Amino acid sequence: MKKLLLFTAISAFVYAGNAQQLLTPEKLWQIGRVSALGLSNDQSAVVYSVATPDISTNKNIRKKYKLPLGGGEAVEITGTASLLSDDRISPDGRYIISSKEVKIKPVTGADLYPDLPKSDAYVYTSLNYRHWDTWEDGKFGHVFVAPIINGKPGEAKDIMAGEAYDCPQKPYGGDEDFIWSPDSKKILYVAKKSYGTAYAISTNTDIYSYDLEKGTTANLTESNKGYDIAPQFSSTGQLAYLQMKRDGYEADKQDLIILVNGVSKVNLTALRDDIHVEGFKWSNDGKQLFFWAPINGTLQLFSVNNTGLTKMTPQIRQITNGDFDVTGVAGQTDNTLIVSRTDMNHASELYTVDLSSGSMKQLTHVNDAFYSALALCKTERRFITTTDNKKMLVWIIYPPGFDPAKKYPTLLYCQGGPQSPLTQFYSFRWNFQLMASQGYIIVAPNRRGMPGHGTKWNEQISKDHGGQVMNDYLSAIDAVSKESFVDKNRLGCVGASYGGYSAFYLAGIHNNRFKTFIAHDGIFDTRSMYGTTEEMWFVNFDYGGPYWDKKNALTRKTYNQFNPSNFVEKWNTPIMIVQGGKDYRVPIEQGLQAFQAAQLRGIKSKLLYLPDENHWVATAQNALVWQREFFNWLSETLR
Repeated sequence: MKKLLLFTAISAFVYAGNAQQLLTPEKLWQIGRVSALGLSNDQSAVVYSVATPDISTNKNIRKKYKLPLGGGEAVEITGTASLLSDDRISPDGRYIISSKEVKIKPVTGADLYPDLPKSDAYVYTSLNYRHWDTWEDGKFGHVFVAPIINGKPGEAKDIMAGEAYDCPQKPYGGDEDFIWSPDSKKILYVAKKSYGTAYAISTNTDIYSYDLEKGTTANLTESNKGYDIAPQFSSTGQLAYLQMKRDGYEADKQDLIILVNGVSKVNLTALRDDIHVEGFKWSNDGKQLFFWAPINGTLQLFSVNNTGLTKMTPQIRQITNGDFDVTGVAGQTDNTLIVSRTDMNHASELYTVDLSSGSMKQLTHVNDAFYSALALCKTERRFITTTDNKKMLVWIIYPPGFDPAKKYPTLLYCQGGPQSPLTQFYSFRWNFQLMASQGYIIVAPNRRGMPGHGTKWNEQISKDHGGQVMNDYLSAIDAVSKESFVDKNRLGCVGASYGGYSAFYLAGIHNNRFKTFIAHDGIFDTRSMYGTTEEMWFVNFDYGGPYWDKKNALTRKTYNQFNPSNFVEKWNTPIMIVQGGKDYRVPIEQGLQAFQAAQLRGIKSKLLYLPDENHWVATAQNALVWQREFFNWLSETLR
């Protein structure tokens, strides 16, 4: 009861100085989530949706709006057919594409033995028997094309008939994975045409072109052995897409490629070592491409000239700059782009960007009233010297009303990935504003394994998960702990995925720095991780190979020196463990082993088990349980 009262008191605290409230888990789930749908056909308005979680139904309520670019109020609309062109319909209006699941392989007992229709057995003879949060059932996503007859689709044809391959890509591919060519003669689609064990060990995704008239398929990216994704045509009919070079390396440098005359390829971002392209959009005239990429702890907007028809060196220009993230481009009108933008204090809203100056102006104001009543957090950049004498960016997030004369409990935040940028993102789970609003200082290092600081910095974490990166974490918390306002007797360490691994590993080597740990879906034992995870390309590349390869010095290090379970005898600190029951990336035995070890060693510990969640927490009520348990645990162990 005392814990509940303490949490309620903190959550309900009203900021006396200016009567602004603090962010609470409940308030976080009232925020409207803005997503751009595109510019209207006449380019006079932006069309967007707002999803607001309904806690009672555990679903989102989604509404759509039209906002005039020339000024005026947003108007709710019931549909977008009259405003946005349907990119599922061919440019000549004669055909429509779609996707649906097709049964290809017999997998279930009922498939194999029709006289046993109630059998719930699954029979496998290869890997990829489960992926992300779903067991393989023999069904594959296929692309279909149908003629439009009298305004309605006619009989659809499966252009991937008989193939045990997916498009869209699982688990989260969408309409962007299959598109029309500008002349309506071809359908381009993304697929990884391998099956079973071969699928589980490869990232060789290609872009295929299906000829509607001939019924033939050509591989446009066969020479590249890594990822080829996100095909997009310019207004002049030129193809661009994203590429990683190495098969099996899911975090390779991602470059922006254009295909010239359907044959030669030009890498527009090859010369920039610090550029890892997250996404892109063609300019209206096809003369340049806009893209967003991590750079120095933020996501910024860039442009690059289209050199596909010249011998000029691609010229990259950074358009925006500041402590915020540009997370997508909705469209262009004249010299203005419409983009989505976040920062650590604000969820996504739409902004205009002047392409000449880079200046930005807020366009949508969905959450303005919400944030105007909220006490915001100060975020600060610091550069820490690491143990190998490098300069590392560290984000510091301060509680609202921060008073340097006081002492604050402080959390080291460990980012997942392991190769993923730590920027000015706005998460609805790992929300820095929410954590800081409960009275914690947050220390968030851009440690090894983060794009935006050069390829070498990003790649240094591979095959070294427990090496220099752990020194980076400790360097960050040690440096910030020298400040008088940090209570060194109340330090915590929290993280998910690779961040969960980090918490497990640091629990065995932290030398009493931390008073508490929280690990969500983290790798506790590298051997059993290799034996049960589904995307084998990740552990093959980042671990150096399988645990049975005794002659490999890299794997000996991974499964011994860098294995958190080998240091449990040094655990002496309270730890909370969170595990999703449908997480097949970091499967359930990881969290259960860790909790069991802590309990048997007599360490104060808690297990939050989410049976229907995967590697994330997707439903509102479970997310609220997660956040309440998160802060209750910190209240118990740090206050």
